[in-house]
Amino acid sequence: MLSEPFPSGLLERAVQQLARLPGVGRKTALRYALYLLGQDVDTVRNLSMSLTRLREEVKRCRVCHNLCDTELCDICASPGRDRSLLCVVEDIHGVMCIERTGLYRGLYHVLGGVISPMEGIGPSDIELESLFQRAESGEVAEIILALNPTMEGDTTNFYIARRLAASGIKLSVLARGVSVGDDLEYTDEVTLGRSITGRTPFTP
Repeated sequence: MLSEPFPSGLLERAVQQLARLPGVGRKTALRYALYLLGQDVDTVRNLSMSLTRLREEVKRCRVCHNLCDTELCDICASPGRDRSLLCVVEDIHGVMCIERTGLYRGLYHVLGGVISPMEGIGPSDIELESLFQRAESGEVAEIILALNPTMEGDTTNFYIARRLAASGIKLSVLARGVSVGDDLEYTDEVTLGRSITGRTPFTP
């Protein structure tokens, strides 16, 4: 099937780039491009500059690997956080979802993925060693395993539990208010809040 002809090569290139975004097809990309074309130059320039700065300046926290604008994220830098409590999440969505509940006052550790042999992701491909180093610091009393309740999430939980079995650190998981197969990103705040406060000991 032939694609639609474009009256402008610049418009076509913009559509091609926008269509590379997840969930954006060519028709949606064309709609976005035409919308931007109808805006004033400063609006489009500000969008472009924001995206460029996003890519060039956003960092990973040197402690928990959360996204931040400085070397240390606001959560790790906060003196009001319980440093004996560590919540392990898969990615930034987990941090944002749990923070929205307003019920958790500990620190985080962002793995940046989960163990998935089917996708070729092993323990060395995610931030597990830095987690174990934090656990060995002597400051952490409890680790909450807040990974998505999927096969890959459970596999990662078991791996962490085996590595920390002799550490004396308490391991807990979210209460099953979060259903098996659900993604934290799409779990409502009330359910997720109850899962945090009603967490249960993790038994491999």
